[in-house]
Amino acid sequence: MTKNIVFIHGAWLTSLSWEKFVAYFEQKGYACSAPEWPYRDKSVSELKENTPPELAQIGAKELTDHFESIIRAMSEPPILIGHSFGGLIVQQLLDRGVGSAGVTLDSVAPEGVLALDWTVLKANSSVLFKWMGWEKVQTMTFPEFQYSFTNTFPLEQQQTYYDRYVVPETGRIFFQIAFSQLDPHHVIRVNFENNDRPPLLLIAGEKDHLVPAHISKSNYAHYKNSQAQTDFHEFEGRAHLLMAQDGWEEIAEYIANWLEQLSNQSLEQLLHPVAK
Repeated sequence: MTKNIVFIHGAWLTSLSWEKFVAYFEQKGYACSAPEWPYRDKSVSELKENTPPELAQIGAKELTDHFESIIRAMSEPPILIGHSFGGLIVQQLLDRGVGSAGVTLDSVAPEGVLALDWTVLKANSSVLFKWMGWEKVQTMTFPEFQYSFTNTFPLEQQQTYYDRYVVPETGRIFFQIAFSQLDPHHVIRVNFENNDRPPLLLIAGEKDHLVPAHISKSNYAHYKNSQAQTDFHEFEGRAHLLMAQDGWEEIAEYIANWLEQLSNQSLEQLLHPVAK
């Protein structure tokens, strides 16, 4: 198993949101990178003050293609770890045969997984109800961040992470998610029955408002007809920004152990190949 990891952040954030996980896995001996989404190559403060208008034209396909081009240029297929919309990107990349294994944290669900909850609608209402919102760059207020990302965090941490991580976002991706069943291009589709897909671990936070845990469970259940390894774990008391929440080390350790098991399985297969 490779010792390279590519972290893919989610909507409203930058790669800085992975700072705790990157430090943890680097100490474990992994070479880590966290490429930005398109038009994110500035500091958080600069992005807030001077958001590139081109961001409004970025959708799900452009994002997945962006990361595919980065990863295919690497010397070996890395492990992919994605949060929220980054988790959806990881699922799509694995489906394309990109990456050696994937981990998703509170992943946005692909097309076909029912994700219609009151908390989800409330979390996304300001974006979806804005006139021509699919053609605009959107912003997230602090109260919206509190509800959607950090509903179980202390107030001081909520403010700290809002100031440190949150940036304007393309509105297009939210409409592609909300109306995926009507999209003739199926830009957030995944082949759940792909038997050749690399191993996948889906992680959910029990108290997540933006991607409730049962949606992640349903996402996991949609892979039941695939022979590719698929695993699921739910962490109690966690909100959407679980990789920054107190106790994040428990999640990082769980992922590290899962990757170690994959590495041991790969070694066992090399030492004792199964005859065909």
